[in-house]
Amino acid sequence: MQFQHARGSSPKILPPSFFLQEDVCLVARALLGKLLQTSFREGTTVGRIVETEAYEGVTDMASHAFGGRRTARTDVMFRTGGTAYVYLCYGMHYLTNVVTHREGVPHAVLLRALEPVAGLEVMRHRSGRLSDRLLCAGPGRLSKAMGIHKEHTGLRLDTPRFCILEDDYLSEAKVVATPRIGVDYAGAHALLPYRFIWAGHPCLSGPRTAHG
Repeated sequence: MQFQHARGSSPKILPPSFFLQEDVCLVARALLGKLLQTSFREGTTVGRIVETEAYEGVTDMASHAFGGRRTARTDVMFRTGGTAYVYLCYGMHYLTNVVTHREGVPHAVLLRALEPVAGLEVMRHRSGRLSDRLLCAGPGRLSKAMGIHKEHTGLRLDTPRFCILEDDYLSEAKVVATPRIGVDYAGAHALLPYRFIWAGHPCLSGPRTAHG
């Protein structure tokens, strides 16, 4: 599958150095406008990232790794940045995260919403009766439409099969930071402005009042 990005050339896979940045919020913000690509058995799908959430590891009460907690599920969070962390939420939905920082520091960015760009027929087949706007509006819908499952956790995001592509599509003026969604259990950390959105984009998840 071939498509053009904002400047008219073929987008390139993000280099490992992008994911090794120490500030997970900077990575979460910088991921907006980038392209998530999967090329699995049913076909290739591409979506533009329009919503992310940052999770700051051992110091973040909303993180699975808070306090240094390390389990069979979360072990992947302690790997080198640029690794996929996929887990099952409420026994129903797979959520897709990108591990950041160096090995041993469990920072991660949750991908919450995409704008479908390519492979929409494949997305529709996987997702059922949803409008195109809603195909990837929410982390569970995103993973389903893109064909991402638990078997993909631990994969490196550095091949056309599963990767994030560079793009210069988004203006900084459109980026808004808000509190994260669904982390009320995290106390004061639930109020941290660690959710980054493309303000006003129709494919965002959550209540309309949280869309900036």
